[in-house]
Amino acid sequence: MKISQVTVRKRLYILMVCAVIAFAGLVLRLGYVQLLIGGEITKKAEDSWRRNIPFEAKRGDILDRNGTRLAYNISSPTVYAIPVQITEKRETAKKLSGLLGMNEDALFALLSKRASSVELKPGGRKMTTEKAQEIRNLGLPGIVVSEDNKRYYPYGSLAAHVLGFTGSYNQGLTGLELQYDQRLTGLRGSVSYLSDAAGRKMPQSSDNYVPPQDGLSLQLTIDQTIQSVVERELDQAMLQYQANSVIAIAMNPNTGEIYAMGSRPTFQPDKYQETPPQVYNRNLPIWMTYEPGSTFKIITLAAAIEEGKVNLEHEHFYDPGFVEVAGAKLRCWKKGGHGSQTFLEVVENSCNPGFVALGNRLGKEKLFSYIQDFGFGRKTGIDLKGEENGILFKLSRVGPVELATTAFGQGVSVTPIQQITAVSAAINGGKLYKPFVSKSWVQPETGILLEETKPQVVRQVISPETSKKVREALEKVVAQGTGGKAFLNGYRVGGKTGTAQKVVNGRYSNDEHIVSFIGFAPADDPQLVVYVAVDNPQGIQFGGVVAAPIVRNIMADALPYLGVKPRTVQVEKEYKFGSGEPRTVTVPNLVGKTVSDIYEDMNSNFQLASSGSGTTVVRQAPVAGSRVEQGSVIRIYLGAAD
Repeated sequence: MKISQVTVRKRLYILMVCAVIAFAGLVLRLGYVQLLIGGEITKKAEDSWRRNIPFEAKRGDILDRNGTRLAYNISSPTVYAIPVQITEKRETAKKLSGLLGMNEDALFALLSKRASSVELKPGGRKMTTEKAQEIRNLGLPGIVVSEDNKRYYPYGSLAAHVLGFTGSYNQGLTGLELQYDQRLTGLRGSVSYLSDAAGRKMPQSSDNYVPPQDGLSLQLTIDQTIQSVVERELDQAMLQYQANSVIAIAMNPNTGEIYAMGSRPTFQPDKYQETPPQVYNRNLPIWMTYEPGSTFKIITLAAAIEEGKVNLEHEHFYDPGFVEVAGAKLRCWKKGGHGSQTFLEVVENSCNPGFVALGNRLGKEKLFSYIQDFGFGRKTGIDLKGEENGILFKLSRVGPVELATTAFGQGVSVTPIQQITAVSAAINGGKLYKPFVSKSWVQPETGILLEETKPQVVRQVISPETSKKVREALEKVVAQGTGGKAFLNGYRVGGKTGTAQKVVNGRYSNDEHIVSFIGFAPADDPQLVVYVAVDNPQGIQFGGVVAAPIVRNIMADALPYLGVKPRTVQVEKEYKFGSGEPRTVTVPNLVGKTVSDIYEDMNSNFQLASSGSGTTVVRQAPVAGSRVEQGSVIRIYLGAAD
C-alpha cells in the first residue's frame, strides 16, 4: 500500500510535536530539580557522604551556696575507629591492645566492623589525657581520639544522695544529676567530613565542626562546710552506735533552704557500682518513713497553745506514770511517773500522759487539722526525687486510743524532711516553707545568674505569738529537761527529744528504737534547725542521750560559721545529780575590782590565775557573761587603777 505525502507529513509533524513536548518536559524537570529542590537533594547527598565524630558537651558544674564545686567534669578522651580507613587492621589492633588494655582479637573484630565509625570500648572509653596523647602519637590511620569528659566528685561521698551520679555516657542516673539532667547536659557537638562509598575521606573536602553547647551550672543551698560537719558526725555516730542507719538534716528555718543533708550508709558517686542499689537509690532523709516519737509532741504543743487549750506555766497536771484510754494503758517513759507538774514541765519532761491530755482537749478534728496544716501526710515538694508521703490515720478511723497515741507521736508515720519542715514552722513565727536544695542556675562561661529559687511560704500555720511560746518551752527542754545534752553555752538552744519503738513483724519491738533529736538556735531568733535520727543504736536507746549530743556538735561548729553571735543571757542549765554532765556557771565581771575584793567575794565556782603588776583588774579572760564549767580558771590581768 502506497503512503501518500500528506500522511508522511502528518506523521512527521506529530513526531516533532511529541519530541518538542518531551524536550520541554525534560527542561522543566531539570529546572525544577536544579532550581527548586536542588538544595534539598544536595543536602541529602552530602548527608549520605558525611561521617560524624561526636564531641560531648561539658556537663554543667554543681556548686555549693558559696561557689565551691561539688561535681564537675574532667577531660577523659574516647577513641574511635573508622574501619574503612584502616588498611592494616591486625597491626593496628596489636599496637592498641596494650594501651587500651583490651584483647587483640576483640580489637580486631571492632576494627573489622562494617560501620562508618566504631567506639573502641571499654578500654578506649573515657581514658586519661596522658594515655590519649600516647595513642595520638602513634599516628595510626583511621584512629581518632575524640575529646570527652567524665564526672568528678572532689569530696568523695559528701552529699552523695543529694548530688547523685552519672552513667558511663554522662547521663544523670540519681539525685540532682537525674533531676536536672537535661539542663546540666547541654547539646552535643561534632566534627564531620565527606567520604566516598568506601568510607575514604574525599580529597579537598573540608571538615565541618559544630561546637557543643555546655550545660548550665547549678548552685545549691547546700553549704560544703556545714555538710562536712554533718558528714563527720554521721560517721562518728555509725562508729559509736553501730546503728542500722543515721540521718541528719540542717536547714534555715526562715527560708526552707537546706544547708546539709546526709545519711549513713552512703556511697561514692564515682564508684556507685561497688555499693548495693538499696543504698544509693534511697535518699533516707526524704524517703524513710517511721513513727517520730516525742519530737512530734511539738506539733501537739503548738496546736494546744494556738487554740488556747493550755496555760503552760499556771496549769498543773498529775502524772501517775500511765493513763488509761478506752481500756488501754499508755505509759510514761518514767516508771512511777512525774507526779504533779505544770504543763511547761510536762513539755520539759516529755510526759506522755500530759500530751494525751492536750490531745483530748483539742479533739481529733482539730488536732489532725493542725497535723495536716504542718505538712504531714503529703510530700513537702522538695526538689529531689524519691520523696515519700508518710502515713496518717484516716479521721474516720481515729478513736480515743488513736487520738491519744498520735498526740505523743505514735501511730503516725513521717519522713525526716516533713519533721524538720514542720518544726521550722512551729519556731519561725508560724510560716510553713517549702524546703529546697536548688538555689540558682548560672551561665558557666560568664557566671551570669539566669534563674533563682525564692523562698516559698506554703501557709501560715500558727501565730507569731504562739511560735514564741513554743520556742521558749523548747528552750526549757534543753536547759532544764530531757534535752540537756544539746545545751550549748551562749547560743540558747531549743529542742525536743524523740524515742520511738520500731514496728517489727507488725508489732512494737521492746528492743529496737529510732531515737532522734531536733534542735534550733538561737531560741530568741532561730537561724539554724538540725534534725538527727538514729535507727536502732546499740546500747542506750534514748534520743536525749544518743541524738542530742550529735545535734549539739553540729550546732557548735555551724552557728559560729554562719556568723551567729552568742547571747549574753540564756536560760540557766539545770544541773542534774548523777547525769555525768558538768555544772556550768556564769563568769562574773571582775574588771575594775581590786585583788582583795575579788578574793573576799570569790566562791568555789572558779579558780583565779593572775599576771601583771598592780592592784586592780584591767582585763579578764573569759569575759564577763561567758558560761564555763564549774571550777574553771579565770585569768585576770592586773594594772593601775584609772
